[in-house]
Amino acid sequence: MRNKFIVFCLTLLILSSCVGTGSKGVFGTGVSVALDPRSLGTQIDDSIMQKNLVTRLTLTDKNYFLSINAKVLDGRIFLTGKVDNPEEKLQITKSAWETPGVRSVKNDIKIKEEFNFKRSAKDLLITSQLRTALVLNNNIKSANYNIDTYKKKIFIYGIAITSEERKEVINEAKQILDVEDVVASILLVEDLRIQKN
Repeated sequence: MRNKFIVFCLTLLILSSCVGTGSKGVFGTGVSVALDPRSLGTQIDDSIMQKNLVTRLTLTDKNYFLSINAKVLDGRIFLTGKVDNPEEKLQITKSAWETPGVRSVKNDIKIKEEFNFKRSAKDLLITSQLRTALVLNNNIKSANYNIDTYKKKIFIYGIAITSEERKEVINEAKQILDVEDVVASILLVEDLRIQKN
């Protein structure tokens, strides 16, 4: 059974790698290689780190595949999702730090609570509203951002071209109705180790 699971994970990993970079991008969630301000090498390194971490977490516990979100930007790992207890959260953080090439780890994983359909629907609505606002704002390259919402708290990960763009993204998030907090992990292009020429 374990061997079938490993084969399934590897097949899934290989198939997800077959998506063209124009539609899904090396970043994995809507960022085109051409629009991403990171160098191609950095994008590939980040993608490999992300897939490495996700595979290791999934081999530890197959439920992590759906319950944990890992994003890598310029060697920095950002974790969100839900686990059953604090020990799991610490173990996932340890695994993230053991990923080759990691520069930092930000762990925003929450401990699970009883499922609340109303709250989950509200979180999904907040995420959709912010995604739409970023797409419609001509001063923001919306493809460079990922959004997660948990308990009316928005987590934004991405790369801003300028500090003004970063401020505008955060401002758009704060304007969404019912948002209680905005956690922005937005890097500036100038902060990247290697920038695109």
